[in-house]
Amino acid sequence: MPLAERTEASPAARPAPAPAGTGRAKKFGVAATRAAIPAVNGSLYAARTKIQPQAVRGTFRRIKWIVLAVTLGIYYLTPFIRWQRGAGEPSQAILLDLDKGRFYLFSIELWPQDVTYVMGLLILAALVLFLMNAVAGRVWCGYLCPQTVWTDLFLAVERLIEGDRRERLKLDAAPWSIEKVALRTMKHSIWLLVAWWTGGAWVLYFADAPTLVVQLATFQAPPPAYVAILTLTATTYLLAGHMREQVCTYMCPWPRIQAALTDEHALNILYRTDRGEPRVSAKKTAALRAAGQPAGDCVDCFACVTACPAGIDIRDGLQMDCIQCGLCIDACDTVMGKLGRPAGLIGYDTEANCRSRAAGRGPVSRIVRPRTILYATLIAGVGGFMLYSLATRSFTTLSVLHDRNPQFVTLSDGSVRNGFTLRVLNKRPAERRFALAVEGLADARVEVVGGTPDALPVPSNSTQEFRVLVFAPPGRTAQSSNLSFEIVDPAAGETARAQDYFKAP
Repeated sequence: MPLAERTEASPAARPAPAPAGTGRAKKFGVAATRAAIPAVNGSLYAARTKIQPQAVRGTFRRIKWIVLAVTLGIYYLTPFIRWQRGAGEPSQAILLDLDKGRFYLFSIELWPQDVTYVMGLLILAALVLFLMNAVAGRVWCGYLCPQTVWTDLFLAVERLIEGDRRERLKLDAAPWSIEKVALRTMKHSIWLLVAWWTGGAWVLYFADAPTLVVQLATFQAPPPAYVAILTLTATTYLLAGHMREQVCTYMCPWPRIQAALTDEHALNILYRTDRGEPRVSAKKTAALRAAGQPAGDCVDCFACVTACPAGIDIRDGLQMDCIQCGLCIDACDTVMGKLGRPAGLIGYDTEANCRSRAAGRGPVSRIVRPRTILYATLIAGVGGFMLYSLATRSFTTLSVLHDRNPQFVTLSDGSVRNGFTLRVLNKRPAERRFALAVEGLADARVEVVGGTPDALPVPSNSTQEFRVLVFAPPGRTAQSSNLSFEIVDPAAGETARAQDYFKAP
């Protein structure tokens, strides 16, 4: 069944668990979680049931710790990386300078006129997300999404202070006491500290980081900095500390979008029903198999459910709530290892492979297929075009605006004059002088008000306007003509052109 269909399937359509697990479901608190799942009756929202996931060890948990450390390290430390650009230029490697309208990325400097690169990056991000989904489902959600990363960090703080799942459940059920108040106060204080530094790190991308840190510490920073920090502190604290899986289920549109983009050959976390069913307790398995009766490897221990940060049962099939984090795989593999059974009862697999095994055929793997080739080709094309555009882009821009009223003036000697406003943009960190030439009108005379066409000075990293007058000799033109304005930097050899017209009587 496709993911889009299985996501909307009613609970009755899902395989029912074996009766042997009913008692353990109540013991592990899973029955309450399942009872909170609404039937398909038109309801768009279910009241949140607090989920206390069990800590697990394994390959995917280690991968998540590594991703968490790398991504948070990049986020918190990047503003302090220095990059020398010359005198008078900012020395921060990555900086979005809103006052000057510049974005600095190491040696790359983007102006507001370079908004097409931002659009290109957004397109690249979307295509990469599509490719990741086509290859391995919601791998972005499970490992790289900021909501997942900060939720993992908040959970780590919670476990450190309040203990693992059982201890936290006991603490939730216990009456308020001095110990409970102290533990909760400590936890929420550290959460707020992490959230505050998250907001503080964000504003460091918009100003020189060391300078802004001193200003924040001495309460001399601009008011918008404090507003931004407080806003991000509140959102981080609420989303990662209190809303967690609700963000992924109700606020994020990606679970619904990816369901329409995936196919049967995409890797997803799946439960091997052919190997796990029927579910039997570990004590009864040997006796049933000795008697020739079926007995699956799943012992209905609910370790996969208690480890899931979304509180779902992956054995019920693909679900919209699942973020594909792999923690249920680690939990199940741990149990299988203790029972002396092979790992992989839950793992990354494809629906096509599951159907192939059910039919008695060999494994099916089609990671390279038309949609992945298409996405990879588009990524390479867009990325290559952006790199070529960056490598060949000009640091000089010219725009011309013709006078509107009057469009032309006939002088007493019979010559015709048109007025123009030239706007020259110099993106280099040094003053430059440009030579102006006008083509398209024979024997035209060019004057620059307050200057000379041979040397138009433009300060560094700025735009300069020039008032330019173009004269047509008497009797040389009787109709409008197209004009081409060209400026040349003799020192760098850069040129820029702009088209306009010469209006005649």
